[in-house]
Formats: sequence, structure tokens, C-alpha cells
Amino acid sequence: MPNYKEFFNAMKTKLFAINITFLMMVLLSGCASLPNSTTEKINNRNIEFAMTQHNTVPVVFENGLGGRMEWWEKVLPQISKDTTTFAYNRPGYGESDSVSTPRDGSHVVDELRLLLQSKGLNPPYILVGHSLGGLYMQFFARRYPDEVSALILVDSTHPKQLDGDGAIDKQSFWVRGIIGALVTGTAKEELSLLPQTGEQVLSLPTLQDKPVFVLSASQPLKEKSKLADDANEKRKDIARLYPNSKQIWVDSGHVIPLEKPESVVSVIREALTQKH
Repeated sequence: MPNYKEFFNAMKTKLFAINITFLMMVLLSGCASLPNSTTEKINNRNIEFAMTQHNTVPVVFENGLGGRMEWWEKVLPQISKDTTTFAYNRPGYGESDSVSTPRDGSHVVDELRLLLQSKGLNPPYILVGHSLGGLYMQFFARRYPDEVSALILVDSTHPKQLDGDGAIDKQSFWVRGIIGALVTGTAKEELSLLPQTGEQVLSLPTLQDKPVFVLSASQPLKEKSKLADDANEKRKDIARLYPNSKQIWVDSGHVIPLEKPESVVSVIREALTQKH
């Protein structure tokens, strides 16, 4: 008879490791749009975004794998009253049109830069990325360091997240089946190119002389398995990739923006006080 407890524990750990959670699917299936959200045709395709404009450095949010901008519904209201903010849905999510270009970090970041320019949001930016969005923001910061005021990584994907014990082909038939069922469409394309995005990040020099905040989920540290140990070692290593970074362990699961939004708000406020 199948050991269901072992199966669900393994599944939960794997989903943490590659930044997918059932909670995401449940929460985003029925939540309302963010305040100030709209869909506009920009550069010949529909883009869904939420933007506020004040006399501050723009704070730009990037979502995780399979996630939509509603991930930030508990963060943005506290920030957007007096801060320029920009959250959006990448191509293929929400009301944003799909595109034919590859879903690797290089294309995602260059599309985001063009979008920001189209909306009149000029650098430098405070970049905030959750999960896979954190990996994209790492690439943005390394490729265009002069356009970055600060980098905030919210339980970010590691550039080598799927290496070693984190490799999908090392997981059980059950876990691979769940991933195959949950990760479809654009998310599947992004996941397939995650290793390529990681290589793109590591091919560039680390971010220098700019504030880097690493918010890391501490609750997954309680998990004990080869996979959990691998994922948690990568959580620690993200801070080591940025020698002058400030790592903050948050009493939360992977979904920090919804579970502990105040931790994200706090580091954004701190980043806004830095010299730009």
C-alpha cells in the first residue's frame, strides 16, 4: 500500500525547491485584481499591470513561477501610497498576451526593461523578485547594474536550483507526475529554461556596491531529506553569491509575500532610504 505521508512530504519539499505551491493555485484562482490594475496594449501586445507614480525611485516587482501580480496584494497597498511601484503579469499570465520568444531570463528581463521605458519609468530601480522572479531580477541586476538602486530577493530561486539533488529527474515518479500536471503553458516553458537562466546569471559578475537584501524562508529548514538539505543549502548560498548582501531569515514558508508581507515592506522601506 502506498505510503501517502511520505509521498506528500516529498511532494511538498519538491514544490518548495522549484518554487511551486498549491497555495498559489488556490489563492490566485479567486482573488480580485490589484488596485490601479489595468490592461493596455503596449508594443503591440496586451499587458496587465498595476502602477502608481510618486517622486521616488521606482520599485519593480517580479512574480514567481506560475504566479501573478496578486502575489503582492498584501505588500503593494502599504508601499504604493507614497512610492512609485510597478507590478505586472509576464507574457502568458493573467490578461497579458503570450509571446513566441523563449522564456529564459534574457528575454524576460529585456521585455521588462522595454515595458518600464514604455511607461515612463526610468532607472535606477529597486528590483523585488519572489521565487523564480528573484532569479530574473538577479539577471537584471547583473546585466544592467547601472540601472539598479537595490536588489531584494524574496525566497529566490538559486541559479543552480535544479542541479544536484534538486534535479527533477532525480525525483520520484509521483513528484514528477504532480509537477507535470501543475506546471503547464508558459510556466512549463519557464521551468524548462530555468537552468539556462541560471547559467545566464552566473556568467555575469555579481552585483557590486549596491544594496542586496535576501529574505529567506526559515520554516523549510525543518524539513529533513536529501532534497530538503539541498534546497536549504541553496537558500544559504544565494546570500554568498552577493558578498555584501543582508540575509534575513523570515518565519514563513515559501510564500513570504502573503504570509509575512511586513518583512518585504520593511526591506523596501530600508532600500528607499539608501543613496541612489
